[in-house]
Amino acid sequence: MAIKFQYNKTYLQRLKKQLQVREKALPTLKNKEAALRSEVKKAKETAEAFDQKLEAQLKAYQHAIALWDEFENDLVSIRDVELSVKKIAGVKTPVLETVLFEVHDYSMFNKPSWYLDGIQIIKELAHTAIEREVFFQKMQLLDHARKKTTQKVNLYEKVQIPGFEEAILKIKRYLEDEENLSKAAQKIVKNRLQEMEESV
Repeated sequence: MAIKFQYNKTYLQRLKKQLQVREKALPTLKNKEAALRSEVKKAKETAEAFDQKLEAQLKAYQHAIALWDEFENDLVSIRDVELSVKKIAGVKTPVLETVLFEVHDYSMFNKPSWYLDGIQIIKELAHTAIEREVFFQKMQLLDHARKKTTQKVNLYEKVQIPGFEEAILKIKRYLEDEENLSKAAQKIVKNRLQEMEESV
């Protein structure tokens, strides 16, 4: 990315200020990137742990699979999922507060005695699955923010800061050359005036 500039002192000052802003922001951005990288790793590990927990819960109830044919599918439903927001390194992420279930009426006398346990099992499985999903969303949000921050760090570090430094150097050299030419021109004019005065 070429930095647009003009060869004058105003642009020189403007570029110096912009360079200074980026040099001050770079360490903060690098820290944010490191924090986000760490948080993405934690969220991924937690989401994977919930994957394993869900798989283990499903395996634990595998032996009673035949009983689930008797269970009414619409007996338990999720009424609401309450989430809050937590900022991590400036990124808003979801946090699961509670999952509210609704258990529809059924006859305890006409249904098997294990129905109460079945309702509890359904609630546990749903809660684990929702928690897993929340952590996967958190991981995706943090990873997206990390990628954006990494891009910004690279933009500052590899493009803009060297670009501003190069532009400042070019302007300084141009101004120095201009000053040297001006001094040389003044010297020449002064010498000619002296020669003319001497010849008169």
